Amino acid sequence: MQVILLERVEKLGQMGDVVKVKDGFARNFLLPRKKALRATKDNVKKFEGQKAQLEARNLAARKEAEAVATKLDKQTFIILRQAGETGMLYGSVSTRDIAEAITAGGVSVNRDQVILDKAIKMLGLVDVKVQLHPEVRVSVTLNVARTVEEAERQARGENVLQTEAEQARAEAEAMFEEAAAQRAAAEAEAEAAEEKAEGKRKKSAKADDEADDGEPKKKGKKKDA
Repeated sequence: MQVILLERVEKLGQMGDVVKVKDGFARNFLLPRKKALRATKDNVKKFEGQKAQLEARNLAARKEAEAVATKLDKQTFIILRQAGETGMLYGSVSTRDIAEAITAGGVSVNRDQVILDKAIKMLGLVDVKVQLHPEVRVSVTLNVARTVEEAERQARGENVLQTEAEQARAEAEAMFEEAAAQRAAAEAEAEAAEEKAEGKRKKSAKADDEADDGEPKKKGKKKDA
């Protein structure tokens, strides 16, 4: 089917271009969304009569979209989801979920404006495109996490995809190191106490020896003649 584009359509052409597309694409997407008209003689004539008005309307819409793009571009939005220990989501993040997150953040968009190249099924930071206008596209980042705290860690660049076994091992190592430190401290304390006690014993023995040396010797009894 040949159609006249009423706006720029990626990979097809600019406003006013007459292009040939598959019938299903035209009927299910281009025509119902008023992105194109069938390229009949009447419609071509109709388009020529409305071209200036359509171009003016498109220019105004593009300027508005560019203003929104300045605010939205490179922003990050948190999406909380349940996931397993490997980071695999229980389900996926849909275009509706993304649109709702962006709208809640202050910029109203609908699911049709969100461009997903592939399904989001893992925790992490994901870049997503948003089509604000046929000629204006911006990139936003989704921070998909299980909790707000986890999202904050991901934003700092931390890897939150540790398995429970890894976490348990890390905790065990920390406990072992703490126990070893406590044992070393106790041994050092015992050694210091032993040295102190030994010093006291030596001092006491020395004092006894000095006392013996200073004491007068007793004379023995004389034998009878």
